[in-house]
Amino acid sequence: MACFLVPGAEAVVTTIVQKAVGKERAKKLKLGWLNTMLWGGVILLAIEHIWHGEVVPWPPFLTAMKNPADVPAMLHEMAIVGGTMSIVITLAWIMLVALIPILQRKTVVVEG
Repeated sequence: MACFLVPGAEAVVTTIVQKAVGKERAKKLKLGWLNTMLWGGVILLAIEHIWHGEVVPWPPFLTAMKNPADVPAMLHEMAIVGGTMSIVITLAWIMLVALIPILQRKTVVVEG
């Protein structure tokens, strides 16, 4: 229904943070990777939701909001599914950022 809104909100925040901290620090923290992962997932999920008719180009945009009885289910999906997606993407980014220096050191040792 609207699970893509949670990682979308995180993507907006991290994009703002990326612009605010400066290029050097953002590059060191690999915030571009996180933003790419988040925005890519949001775009794919939005397309999937549009394809299935859950998102439409007219208000209220989310079909679950037409019926007030569907709103709690939508909010539950946003919290559980969207929250889980955001956490998993962020953890994958943390692991990548942590593993890259380790792998680079091993590559230098093997080559040297």
